[in-house]
Amino acid sequence: MTSAELIPAAVLKKKAVVYVRQSTQSQVMSNLEGKRRQYDLVDVARERGFVDVEIIDDDLGRSASGTVARPGFDRLVAWLCAGKVGAVLCFDASRLARNGRDWHHLLELCGLVEARVIDLDGVYNPCRPNDRLLLGMKGSISEFELGVLRARMVDAARSKASRGELRISVPFGYTWHRDAGLGLDPDRRLQEVIRLIFVRFRELGSARQVLLSMKADQIHFPRPSDEGRMTSFDWLPIRYRNVIAVLKNPFYAGVYVYGKSEKRTSIVDGRARRSYGHGKPIGTWEVMLKDHHEGYIDWAEYERNQKQLALNNYGRAGGVKSGRGGRALLSGVLTCRRCGRRLSVAYTGNPQSRPVYRCDKPNLMMGQPRCMTFGGPRVDAAVAREILRAVEPVAIEAAFKAERMHREQQEDQQRILDMELQQARYEAGLAERRYAACDPDNRLIAAQLEKNWEAALRRVRALEARQPAERRPDIKVDPNAFVNLADNLSAAWNAAGVTMRARQQLLRSLIADIVVDVDDEARDVVLTIHWRGGQHSELRVRKPRTGEHGCATAEDALAVMRSMAGRWSDEHIAASLNRMGLPTGQGKTWTAHRVGSVRRVRGIHAYRSAEKDGEWLTMAEAAKTLGVTHHAIRRLIKSGALPAIQVVPGAPHQIRAEDLTLEPVKAAVARKGRPCRVVDEHTLPMFTDT
Repeated sequence: MTSAELIPAAVLKKKAVVYVRQSTQSQVMSNLEGKRRQYDLVDVARERGFVDVEIIDDDLGRSASGTVARPGFDRLVAWLCAGKVGAVLCFDASRLARNGRDWHHLLELCGLVEARVIDLDGVYNPCRPNDRLLLGMKGSISEFELGVLRARMVDAARSKASRGELRISVPFGYTWHRDAGLGLDPDRRLQEVIRLIFVRFRELGSARQVLLSMKADQIHFPRPSDEGRMTSFDWLPIRYRNVIAVLKNPFYAGVYVYGKSEKRTSIVDGRARRSYGHGKPIGTWEVMLKDHHEGYIDWAEYERNQKQLALNNYGRAGGVKSGRGGRALLSGVLTCRRCGRRLSVAYTGNPQSRPVYRCDKPNLMMGQPRCMTFGGPRVDAAVAREILRAVEPVAIEAAFKAERMHREQQEDQQRILDMELQQARYEAGLAERRYAACDPDNRLIAAQLEKNWEAALRRVRALEARQPAERRPDIKVDPNAFVNLADNLSAAWNAAGVTMRARQQLLRSLIADIVVDVDDEARDVVLTIHWRGGQHSELRVRKPRTGEHGCATAEDALAVMRSMAGRWSDEHIAASLNRMGLPTGQGKTWTAHRVGSVRRVRGIHAYRSAEKDGEWLTMAEAAKTLGVTHHAIRRLIKSGALPAIQVVPGAPHQIRAEDLTLEPVKAAVARKGRPCRVVDEHTLPMFTDT
């Protein structure tokens, strides 16, 4: 059908629709001739005899592959169903649809309402078999053409990427050089910030902690200011997405990667919808070329970082989560020997501050009994003592290393601040030169340039205010200053300024894993500690009985109390316990009242003087009997002249009454004018008795 006379008058009374579409936004911006030729179809419609002509150009920049919503095409279909359209004009079949389903659906609707399809080749009536066959072939050819073009482009890109020559988008810190290829960004400030992220993660083991530490140091990170073209940047406060993007990108490990993400297609409202950017596992990447370019870290460290991030995110078996604080020292470190799962932490008490370790996954998932449950304070204290005992031999070396790390961190922070100040001064100078080069009479331009110059100067002043007043001098530490450091490790561990997170990080630097079990017969928590370096040790911690609280009197103090109670008063027992350094369950010193309270609770019989019958004497009673001082009796006991016994070391001496009649004792007491001491027969006296 090639002439306007063949179109019925009833069809010419309806509207003709000119459908205008281009596949991408770049085509809309650059392919202006193709767009103009599509709009010229309005004249073709009028030449065919249509008076009412309407243009649908809502789908400019939208693909016709069927995976992108096209509101203009949907409006065209709605008008066809309503019988308002007499003809559909398009540049070629590919403008209307690039997939067979949409194309044949459109032809079927045109055939039902007797609408014509018009392109530059002629007029087609979908009601006729020959025209419909020709239109179907055009649609199939268009769909096939799209598949061939896409396959050629993908194969060419994959072939070039397999050699590492495809210039794909690269992350911050890298740039494509014209001759050298992929290399480091020449901006040293950007390089230092990226390296600092890896250093902080190596120290802290958590992406969020890296963010918080860099936020505290007021470190900035670049952000594109040119709509993603990556040619100009604004330095803004760092965000979590910047940290995690740097840690997860393999390009920073010197690896060229292509095809590390995939697209996924789903059916939404009867139409295919594609989504992009879904990451694939490392082993499924299409191209992975190691040592392709200079990296900020090596591949081994990149793999360790990914493993640590996965453990932090999900707490999977096979590794230890990074310490995140809390009140439990061993959170995320304990592994159940019975089922192999990680023990979880719950908090009890009022307020809920007492950690309890338990393995309850079998109970929650399968209704089985819990593997084990035990309190945390005793186990944490026991493991802390083991850590301090292991660290003690290298305490001085560790202190020097910590001092060096602290200085390096301060130097990194100062270096980044200096480079930021240097860049701010350059931008201020550039703004000054631009303002000086402007014509003063052009006030519209000069005012804006002056405003930019003032903003740059304010930024320079703000950065100068952050600079320290004077440089920190290099302090040479004397190793002799750390002589008593090993003795004060316990005090440093329990210092108020030390957070639980710092203790957890120290524990994870020394211990790889702890396998735990409960010996129900002995009521012991058995800890098998796997130290880093391959050593193993076993630690047993007594599990408190039901109703036993943490303020109970220690067994050592109770043993002393039982051995002394029948012979000594509560005052003597309290004094002995205080001399031996055994506090009460609440950490207080002993008094006679407290000793009496513990005896009554524990069922320990009290001291009764009537039971002595004069056979045993105290030092005071012996001194009174002999008529000498307490010091004289103590000297006799120390020299061995007067036999005496002690229930436990530090307890009062007990003296038999009959031992006061021994000859050495009588001779020592009988001497007058000289100290009461025993005469040694092998020693010549300095003074005679005469």
